[in-house]
Amino acid sequence: MNNIDSFLKEIILGDEARARVPSEFIIQYTNNANPPTFFLTIDYLLKTNQANHLFTLPFIQRLEKWYQWYNRTQSGPIPFTFRWRGRNASSIYELNPKTLTSGLDDYPRASHPTDSERHLDLRCWITLASNVIGKLYSILNNEKTNKYLNYAQLLSNNDLLDQLHWSEQYEMYADYGLHTDYVQLERVLIQKQSPTQQYQQYQQTHVIRQVIQQSDVNYKYVKHFGYVSLFPLMTRILNPQSNKLEKILNDLQNSTLLWTPYGLRSLARSSSLYGMKNTEHDPPYWRGAIWINMNYMVLSALQHYAKISGPYSDKAQHIYKQLRTNLLKNMLHIYNKTGHIWEQYDDKTGNGKGSHPFTGWSSLIVLIMSELYDE
Repeated sequence: MNNIDSFLKEIILGDEARARVPSEFIIQYTNNANPPTFFLTIDYLLKTNQANHLFTLPFIQRLEKWYQWYNRTQSGPIPFTFRWRGRNASSIYELNPKTLTSGLDDYPRASHPTDSERHLDLRCWITLASNVIGKLYSILNNEKTNKYLNYAQLLSNNDLLDQLHWSEQYEMYADYGLHTDYVQLERVLIQKQSPTQQYQQYQQTHVIRQVIQQSDVNYKYVKHFGYVSLFPLMTRILNPQSNKLEKILNDLQNSTLLWTPYGLRSLARSSSLYGMKNTEHDPPYWRGAIWINMNYMVLSALQHYAKISGPYSDKAQHIYKQLRTNLLKNMLHIYNKTGHIWEQYDDKTGNGKGSHPFTGWSSLIVLIMSELYDE
């Protein structure tokens, strides 16, 4: 694996670290990419003029080389679409094949992975990356400035975004792919041949995925409202005048979807996969729990739309205040109760879940307290 690849990937270093990670997560593939979250940091530094002297031509050119690799390896089936690599189309043990490369692991995607998928969150990450590289080149008055800014503007075009990712039927932004909601895990009896006694057969039960209605497996938008649906908001692609922005703001406040007294849950309570195990042994991960990093991005976007002129600025400000208060109150309560900051938080009780003590993305609560966002 070359340095361009490792610039983006989670690398597990050392025997001790490898011993704690399942083998399936250790192997790295040069065509698989992870979310380029470091562009959020670069964008913040650009907006605050804190480190422009550090952005030299060699640095930008190296970043550009990575960007070209990312576009080449993660491009989608048609122009202006993108697809996370690494999904296992032949998996029979997963209710919904994981998309580990997206960072959202078991968040529901198309039920039947194909090369024709279109992933909304990845498209929004590419838009952000294009815009940042364009701004970096503008510091140097480089001729490539317009190339990247124009591409970012094209990806930000709301009409094109709606063409590729807006479902009129479900009234939401969504992934697109070969999909059905009619799947479930069932325990079945499988005949197997003993490896030691060639002609002896034995029976063993396995929990495997069953497609209940094969006729419903078609190319369509994926009807699972959650964090992925919010990416056009979180990356500020939506026009402040857009009625799609109003729809998302209304949905944010809906308790049957993402709203809880403790923060925004990762998957709508009305989703068919809400709180569902992905395998016989894998508990839900991004299927309802509250994640502070994503709530931070939503808060940042709400503050952005509250500050700029538009018909929904007051609504954005109102939701911002409520959401921020809910997150702060709950995290303080759980910290006082347990003495820990947690990886994620339960959407029904507010209790901490997952790894602890956890000062990774959950420490973003400090920035939320100080109202310090990426603008």
